[in-house]
Amino acid sequence: MIEVKNITKTYKAGDIKFNALNNVSFSVNDGEFVAIMGPSGSGKSTLMHILGALDSPTSGTYFLDNKNVSTLSDDELADIRRDKIGFVFQSFNLLPRTTVLRNVMLPLVYAGIHSAERENRAKNALRSAGMDEEHFHHLSNQISGGQIQRVAIARALVNNPSLILADEPTGNLDSKTGEIVIGTFQKLNEELGRTIILITHEQEIAEHADRILFIKDGILIEDRTTHQKRMAKV
Repeated sequence: MIEVKNITKTYKAGDIKFNALNNVSFSVNDGEFVAIMGPSGSGKSTLMHILGALDSPTSGTYFLDNKNVSTLSDDELADIRRDKIGFVFQSFNLLPRTTVLRNVMLPLVYAGIHSAERENRAKNALRSAGMDEEHFHHLSNQISGGQIQRVAIARALVNNPSLILADEPTGNLDSKTGEIVIGTFQKLNEELGRTIILITHEQEIAEHADRILFIKDGILIEDRTTHQKRMAKV
């Protein structure tokens, strides 16, 4: 699904150049669950922005579903984000005085989907994210943090993307709620076959993935299979 070849991202400040990413290469198969870890300033967020078609590399290539994303125009990048990628953010980004169902339906409104289909697809996405139907018509500021994150996951699912990108999705949650949310990602990966790439600074969260990519100073220093994945193969 994903092939990153020799990606470098260079920022300039006057005469000073800084490589946020330096010659990074890796691939992700369809249906894999991959975590990206690294200290603050390591380049992991820059990498996530490139994978999410929110930014382009200075050099190197990024292929998503056999399409060279690194050469696309702004309009083509917008199409990729709309049709192929679902985003889940640490800050949730839900509308607070809007119902759970309406929050999940909004991307379909922008896509011009008919109202009856919008509601049906939003309900299915909420069920897939583990949200109880009794909460569908609650306002998003009337539910718990874990439930809010499940709504955010459902919103990422509603356009049926081939790739889900999650940026510190458990960062604002307590450890127990974070485990519940990461369990939702595991279910989406294992039962529905979604490809997931997750940024986290928490080792115990990363270990739920199939693989962990470690980035430091813009360089991919390790790409390893997790204990969980090795046990699954036994």
